[in-house]
Amino acid sequence: MQQQSGQRSRTKRWLLRYPRAMPLGIFCLIAAITVLSIFAIERVQVQRDNAQLNARATAIASALERRANASSAYLRAGAALLSTMDEVPPDDFRRFVSELRLDADYRGAEGIGWARVVTPSQVEDFNAFAAQSDTGGYELYPLPDGSQPISLPVTYLQPDTERNRRALGFDMYSEPVRRAAMQEAERTARPTASNMVVLQQEGSEEAPGFLVYMPVFEARGGGRALKGFIYSPFNAEDFLQSALELEDAGTYGVRLYDGTPSEDALIAATVDNETEGVRQISQIVTIANNPWVLVISERNAAGLAGLSMATLIFGLLVAALMMLLVRMLTQQAQEDEASLVWFEEQASIRNTLTRELNHRVKNTLANVLSIIALTRRRADCVETFATSLDGRIRALSATHDLLTQSDWGSTPVRDVVQAELLPYAQGSDQKVSMTGPDVELAPNDALSLGLAIHELATNAAKYGALSQSGGMVTIVWKLVEPTLCRVEWLERGGPAVSQDRKRGFGTDLIERIVAHELRHPVELDFDPEGVRCVLLIPVRRATEFMIRANRDKPTEN
Repeated sequence: MQQQSGQRSRTKRWLLRYPRAMPLGIFCLIAAITVLSIFAIERVQVQRDNAQLNARATAIASALERRANASSAYLRAGAALLSTMDEVPPDDFRRFVSELRLDADYRGAEGIGWARVVTPSQVEDFNAFAAQSDTGGYELYPLPDGSQPISLPVTYLQPDTERNRRALGFDMYSEPVRRAAMQEAERTARPTASNMVVLQQEGSEEAPGFLVYMPVFEARGGGRALKGFIYSPFNAEDFLQSALELEDAGTYGVRLYDGTPSEDALIAATVDNETEGVRQISQIVTIANNPWVLVISERNAAGLAGLSMATLIFGLLVAALMMLLVRMLTQQAQEDEASLVWFEEQASIRNTLTRELNHRVKNTLANVLSIIALTRRRADCVETFATSLDGRIRALSATHDLLTQSDWGSTPVRDVVQAELLPYAQGSDQKVSMTGPDVELAPNDALSLGLAIHELATNAAKYGALSQSGGMVTIVWKLVEPTLCRVEWLERGGPAVSQDRKRGFGTDLIERIVAHELRHPVELDFDPEGVRCVLLIPVRRATEFMIRANRDKPTEN
């Protein structure tokens, strides 16, 4: 205890010595903890966002590869078919492409084309064949300059649209990017995508695109010889959008690069090529045996995350509340110091309390003497006298406890009744009902009411409704006037009340002592169905009987 007291004293000294520094220090400490918490939350948020970004990049890369694989599957099927033909008639090729239903399953592609091998000696034959085409006629271009052993002009391109006709006759082998893709496809015998090019279909436009080539071989002399290429041209932007139909990018930006990400290598994008203030992740995606770079990006959200903002607000509120609390404790310590002086000034009140206590004790002793005198007259032996006296003194004691708790001020009627009936209200065989408004009684009136309830309860427990199962006691009180309370005791369900019973001490105590103290007659009836008692109790203002009505008012010098 002394150690705790010493700690409290040291704490109070610190509060008094540093009245401003202590609250500010507490505020700074909690603010620092809040900042560290926000830092941890933001770090976790960044890790979670990166994980989501990586998952989205994987999903989109998979969608792009699925689109490319679908194209490769069609080209493999076409290569297998064309390798069995000596010649590739235009009607057969058109029928083959039509049956593929490119508009439903081949989204993102311009179509499927056939480019046959043309040697320099076969150029005139090819032009003659092209001139008879039902597409309006075309010629091989650019004409071979002798630098390449073969030409691979676009022979057919389905579906037959005005856009695709622009590419007919173009020697794809004459262009280095396309030639490199063809040579790689011939070497690996696998569908191979070219690097970024501008399709002949674009005309004067500069929209990026690419082509996927699949070589077609024919058996020759125990080996195989290149017959031509079946291929698909792609507009890069359309290809990316078709893949995003499989896996939506949501709020993320998508960019596809041919090689190292740069402005010149950008094939297709769904957002502007901005990197400032953007979180991004890159992933290699293989499109028909050609590795490209997929970049998924998300613009960093401005400000703090929702949880971080909530933590910041909560932390600042806690810091402010703690600072206010410490400030209040500081003020309380200062007020306690000032109160010591005030309490010294109030020491004189003790003399008044002593005189009031002396007055109350004399009144209580007078009641006790009256009880003793009446009990003695009715007692047949010492044991009966002691038992009766003990119960009545205990009733006075219970009411005194209530008065002490209220500082000998006003006491509610309900508390007085409950205190006297508490021993009888615990069982389940009998029922005690108490009903009434909140009414405050003066100390002497509360004592008188307590004595009366005790006598009535004792009699009910011995002979009345509380003596057998099923009995019921009802106590009802109400204000009949602003200064008068009516309390009614009613017993029902007990043994029949004998009408030739002798007058006992309880009757004398209630009708004489209690009635005298309350200054109102008591109505006490012993009906055969049960005892009924009506008390009229004066209700006085608190200022008439409170001992220390002015104890909280500062004294005047």
